[in-house]
Amino acid sequence: MAYLFLIIGFVLLIKGADLFVDGSSNIARLLRIPPILIGLTIVAFGTSSPEATVSIVAALQGTADVSMGNVIGSNIFNLTLVVGIATILFPIKVENETIRKEIPFTLLASVALLILISDTVLQGFEINYISRSDGLIFLLFLSVFMYYVIEVALKSRENTAQDKSAKQTKWGKNILITVLGLAGIVIGGQMVVNNGKEIAYSLGMSEALVGLTIIAVGTSLPELVTSITAALKKESEIALGNIVGSNIFNILFVLGTSSVITPLAVNGKVIIDIIMMIGLTVLLLIFSRTNYRIGKTEGVFLVAGYVLYVAYIIIRN
Repeated sequence: MAYLFLIIGFVLLIKGADLFVDGSSNIARLLRIPPILIGLTIVAFGTSSPEATVSIVAALQGTADVSMGNVIGSNIFNLTLVVGIATILFPIKVENETIRKEIPFTLLASVALLILISDTVLQGFEINYISRSDGLIFLLFLSVFMYYVIEVALKSRENTAQDKSAKQTKWGKNILITVLGLAGIVIGGQMVVNNGKEIAYSLGMSEALVGLTIIAVGTSLPELVTSITAALKKESEIALGNIVGSNIFNILFVLGTSSVITPLAVNGKVIIDIIMMIGLTVLLLIFSRTNYRIGKTEGVFLVAGYVLYVAYIIIRN
């Protein structure tokens, strides 16, 4: 039955992503704001909901390794495999504001995470952990980011004429499509994660390895499917906005909320993964500055990078 539910989960994910991209892109036209901003907010928050669910439940159960591994593993998956596959299918155009502000903000959030968990080095503590005060700092960073996005959206709306195609779209229909799509993504993602874990355990995989691979990849499937769907529909701004926004939400909202619920002890091995995540964010910024697009060659390089990363964590664990 686990295999059957796994297939059903994938179907819900794919169909949900299709509806979600259609509905959210139409809402962007109705609001007269750039699709990148929809990708950074509504789409990113929606596709990050599985990470939030898994990490918050893990925090409540006192399993900090699951919370941290889920977020860091998901972000690395987004920066490598999601960007890579999306760009191989259709090269992603990158807006100037994304290069100047949004990707650097992702980098800032990643560096802030590295600093706040380096308690043994910076403060001489016996263990590294994310305290409740650290979590509140993350949530304050998130509020600054949301203020920026809302301000840009309002300015864009003032300077953008009403799209003719928007006149033929209806609010109720597109909100319903978006909500149904999000529901399919969340439910499908949970089915894939739960049944994927069951299959993995039956094959003899360790709990640590399942957390770093099955859970991280499973909770990132909404980002993968949504970004691929957006790329195929030539909504490249939504594809990239989804990835950048999801990584920001994963660090600031998911870890922020989880650590406010209960302080999270951090395994020393995760610091290496965070440094890798920072390096990959810098690499994404460099690729984005190349003719304001991320092409197929860069995509192949990123996919290969994820394969090497998986090989590394399997050997390490």
